[in-house]
Amino acid sequence: MSKKVLFLGASGLIGPHITPGLESHCDLHLADIKPHPDGVAVAHVDVTHYDEVHEAARDMDAIMNFTVVRGDSLQSFRVNTMGAWHVMRAAADLGITKVIHSGPQQVRRGYDWDFDIVDVPLSPNTGYYSCTKYLAGELCNTLARCHRIHTLSFVFNGLSAGPVESLKGEDIPPFRLHWEDLQHACRLALDVASVPGYYQELNMHSFDIQGKYSLAKARDILGYEPTQRWDTFYKRSV
Repeated sequence: MSKKVLFLGASGLIGPHITPGLESHCDLHLADIKPHPDGVAVAHVDVTHYDEVHEAARDMDAIMNFTVVRGDSLQSFRVNTMGAWHVMRAAADLGITKVIHSGPQQVRRGYDWDFDIVDVPLSPNTGYYSCTKYLAGELCNTLARCHRIHTLSFVFNGLSAGPVESLKGEDIPPFRLHWEDLQHACRLALDVASVPGYYQELNMHSFDIQGKYSLAKARDILGYEPTQRWDTFYKRSV
């Protein structure tokens, strides 16, 4: 039987690009507070209201939370931090044991010069958005361990469709994730039986060849590999 998955943020900047790669993999229940850009039917669910999240999550096997607000200081806290809290509370109350979150990288500015970066101490800057997502991660970590909810948070820095032709005058981006690879990672995350320690943040990108931000945890936990060698589009003739 196909897993029933609540997808929060289905109409946002990420949802419309990855749900097509999940529709045949699970029974998706799309939810957001605004209409879908492609006219797809979505349930109205506001993550800032716990009762709405709880009701939408009833009878689900998993929750995927891709909601986010950046520009508004009040709403960013309500959506990014309290929204994550509501998702985890609903999972705990309803006995849901799989949750997927997403978030921004918190370390790039301090480590672009280095290689094989895996689990360095997080260092959110003073930007309000960064702080709201950092707090969300701490809440998710705590509730995941307390209630044994197998929770993954994908960490990335830039999202786009994969290139289809050679790129001129561009270097491989250090933390870019293509939609095709995020779809693949979500499918793997929904299927994985368990998460070590019940909560893990995973570097998630499409360019392992540069050796900077390690995909070792994503490989070990999910079996993740980029769907193709995207670096070939950046090769230069010599």
